[in-house]
Amino acid sequence: MTSTTGTDFQNRLQWSLFSLRLGVFIVMIMWTFDKFVNPGHSARIFEHFYGISGSTDVVAYVLGGLQLILVLAFMAGIKKRLTYGIIFVMHGLSTLSSYNQYIEGFNNLLFFTAWPMWAACFALYLLRDQDVKLTVK
Repeated sequence: MTSTTGTDFQNRLQWSLFSLRLGVFIVMIMWTFDKFVNPGHSARIFEHFYGISGSTDVVAYVLGGLQLILVLAFMAGIKKRLTYGIIFVMHGLSTLSSYNQYIEGFNNLLFFTAWPMWAACFALYLLRDQDVKLTVK
């Protein structure tokens, strides 16, 4: 068994947390871009999963703009308690609102990928003070 030094452990931890943050960012930025590229898709998602009807393109653009600010701040490690917390809650709501998709799991396998991502969001929130690799100081 090989032991690692404290510095080596911290370096591995920081790179691990960075990789989780980058992975979550990639998913969240694509969801953000979707609001600009295909605002009608956002309206259908709001209606189907959240029961919110009547969403317009303008609503999708505004929400997309706010989400873009949040996701970029998250990736940069700005105001971690706030940004990591909001990302965790947002993704949690998204994961839980898809409960009907889990009932027929084998017909909706991709929805299950939300759970490990939510776990990554939780880990990042808990370990936010150690997540310092490539963040804004």
